[in-house]
Amino acid sequence: MTSLLTRPDTARTDAARSRPLVLIATLGGVAAALAPLVVLLAVGVIGWFVTDAGVHGAPRDGMRMGALAWLAGHGSGFTVMGARVTIVPLGVTAMTVWSMWRIGHRVGDAVSGHGPDADRISDGERDLTVPIAIMTFFAGYAVVAVVVATLAAGTSVDPSVPRVLAWTVVMTALVAAPAIAVGSGRAAIWATFVPVTVRAGAAVAGAVLGALLVVSTVAFLLTLALSLDDAATMTSSLHPSPSEAGLYALVNAAFVPNAALFTGSFLLGPGFAVGGATLVTPGAVVLGPLPVVPIIAALPAVGTPAAWVGGLMLLPPLVAAIAAYRTLRTRTLAWDQVALAGCGGGLVAGFGFAVLASLSGGAAGPGRMRFVGPFSRDVLVHAVTACGIGALLGAAVVALLVWRATRAWADDEPAESTEV
Repeated sequence: MTSLLTRPDTARTDAARSRPLVLIATLGGVAAALAPLVVLLAVGVIGWFVTDAGVHGAPRDGMRMGALAWLAGHGSGFTVMGARVTIVPLGVTAMTVWSMWRIGHRVGDAVSGHGPDADRISDGERDLTVPIAIMTFFAGYAVVAVVVATLAAGTSVDPSVPRVLAWTVVMTALVAAPAIAVGSGRAAIWATFVPVTVRAGAAVAGAVLGALLVVSTVAFLLTLALSLDDAATMTSSLHPSPSEAGLYALVNAAFVPNAALFTGSFLLGPGFAVGGATLVTPGAVVLGPLPVVPIIAALPAVGTPAAWVGGLMLLPPLVAAIAAYRTLRTRTLAWDQVALAGCGGGLVAGFGFAVLASLSGGAAGPGRMRFVGPFSRDVLVHAVTACGIGALLGAAVVALLVWRATRAWADDEPAESTEV
């Protein structure tokens, strides 16, 4: 990246250009896929050993489970006793996203010396360095995904290769592509062509969405902490050994991001379902028979929640207002630009949360468990409304301060001119 932002010496530039672009990006994609996969393969082998001390099966069975977990994090789904499970363990997805971002950034830095320099890019010269790196990065990642899916497939488990590839395309576009662009220095150059209001709105969207996700996660963890006794009872009913209990807790941890998005949907109002004919909202809780999973101990009791629970719906707009205020107060913008950036950023953040919430649910088993997750359409309406209004209110405070400062400056300027 520094080769674009500064003027490096000729030897360093030549060394950077001598590295094959296609090879670097392809190996980067392979490495981004293998990094979390190796971790999950190791966890699978450890899990195979702690469950029966290696009496049954072979280490490859544990590795296969780790590979299936990696594929499930890419939306593949799998089959258990004839029942299709499509719910995605977003904890695994988060691992792959982090790996893709980190390695994608390094790939961008490694290929930054290719193509025209910053001055020539600013002059409009065509630069295909980043697009080529993105495509070859995807190719390396996709090859690993197809090979893993082929090796992990069996008669009882049928991971969906098209779904894995579709998720890989989306993750490459939303994670790897920006990482490569940032690492190569192109993003900083391209950002200068984007209107300042749009950049401010994007910053508000990221801040609001991040703050809402953090609050949702904290709310879930706090609720689970208050229900640890119930979670421990559920776990003990399975009579696991200490090592098996630890492995079971790790499996549950993979679904913590899903639970956080469920909680965010609850805070927004529409809530979520845990099986057919169920409802978990601030106004009513209707549940049926549930599987023995410790993470569901955080669910509220059946019936009508206390009146103060409805007040929790004020949290999302309040969080959006604070995030928008903190983001915009340090930016040099006119008052109308501040208002536009705040409102637009809030709307985008609400849409982004609704998309993530829709990805957090799916089929978790046969029968009534074929639908588990937030009510996506309702969450979209509530999230866009809450985040949009909240961010607009936070931006309005900043806009008012900017307007007052501008007016005070305008009032003082004639007086100073008269004295001169």
